[in-house]
Amino acid sequence: MTKPPQKRTQQTRGKLIDAAQAIIATKGYAAMRVEDVVQAAGVAKGTFFAHFRDKDALMDLIIGQEINRLLDALSENAVPQSVPELVNDLLPLMRYMTVERYVFDVILRHSGAAAKEEIGHIALTFERQIRVLDQWLGSGHYRNDVPPVLLAEGLQAFMVQTMALHFCAVNNADPMPDRLRAYLDAWLMPKRQ
Repeated sequence: MTKPPQKRTQQTRGKLIDAAQAIIATKGYAAMRVEDVVQAAGVAKGTFFAHFRDKDALMDLIIGQEINRLLDALSENAVPQSVPELVNDLLPLMRYMTVERYVFDVILRHSGAAAKEEIGHIALTFERQIRVLDQWLGSGHYRNDVPPVLLAEGLQAFMVQTMALHFCAVNNADPMPDRLRAYLDAWLMPKRQ
C-alpha cells in the first residue's frame, strides 16, 4: 500500500507551484526558469527535481490545471445552439492555449501519453474536453449522421489546427474564430440535399 505524501512534502510542492505561478504572472511561461522558482520558493534545486522531472513536468501540471479550470467553466455553460455560439464558448480555452507559443508547444508535447503510467495533466484534459464536446454535440443542434463522440474528436482536431495556424507566418491571416467557424460549419452542420 502506498503511503500518502507527508504534509511537509505537500507544502514544499505547493510552494514550488505558487512560486512558478507568481513568476509566470510577471514574466510569462517561457521566461520562467527552474532557478527562479527554487529561489522564490526558498528551496534547493535538488528539491525541485524531487518533485518535478523538469520544467516541462511543472508546466504540464500548471497548464493542465488552468485548462481544467476553463473546462469547468465550459461544462457549466448552456449547450451552444449554433456554430457561432460554439466557437464563442471555445474561444477562452483557445486563447489560453495560444497565450504563448511555448504554452502551445507544451500542450502539443503533452497531449498524448505513450503508456498508462505516463498520462499527465494535459493529456487528461484532452480526454475531458472530448466528453464535454460529446455532450454538446449530441444535443440535436448539429449533424446526427455520425456519433457525437466522432464529431467531438473532429472538433478538437479542428481546434488544434486553428491554433497551429495562428502561429504560422504563412497562414495566420484569418482570426482564430473565423477559421474555426469555417471548419465547424463544414464539419458539424447537417448536409443539405
